[in-house]
Amino acid sequence: MDADELLRRYQAGERNFTSVCLHSVNLSEVCLAGINLSRASLVNVTLSHSMLRGANLIEANLAASYLWRTNFSGANLIWANLKAANLIRANLSEVDLHKASLQKADLRLAQLQNADLSGADLSGADLSYANLSGANLVGANLNSANLTGANLSQADLSYASLSKTILFKADLSDVDLSQVNLTKVDLYDCLLSNSHELFIPIQEEKELETQV
Repeated sequence: MDADELLRRYQAGERNFTSVCLHSVNLSEVCLAGINLSRASLVNVTLSHSMLRGANLIEANLAASYLWRTNFSGANLIWANLKAANLIRANLSEVDLHKASLQKADLRLAQLQNADLSGADLSGADLSYANLSGANLVGANLNSANLTGANLSQADLSYASLSKTILFKADLSDVDLSQVNLTKVDLYDCLLSNSHELFIPIQEEKELETQV
């Protein structure tokens, strides 16, 4: 199947394209709302400015795909592979990304409000100025991720891994950081209002330094 055939069948009312293989095709600026692309192989596909609201992309492979300003709101991306994908300004609000692979993905200015990123691998991802307010990041891997200026207010980061994570000027107000190791996390210039969990490990580290 090629891109033209998929679009023709979609426009005719078909929605089930499970396990389809479409590599390096251009599907930018098209409407594919509600499409079923579960387990599809979409490596290096261009879907910029496209509408995939409510789409089923469970276990889909979108590695290295160009998804600039793509609208995924309400879509299901559980276990999806988005490694090194370009998701700048993408709309991922209320998207289910549980256990998704987002290593080194570019998520600058992405909308991730109330998204489920529990158990997701975001190591090395660029989330500068992304909106993650209310997101579920329980157990997420954020090692070496860049969260400069990101909005994490009311997000759940319990059990998340934050080794070498950049949080410069990030909004961490009302976040849940229970069971997170913060002893080596740089929280300088972060907004920490009502995030009382943060101060305990910081104080403990200072006490250890005075004892050495």
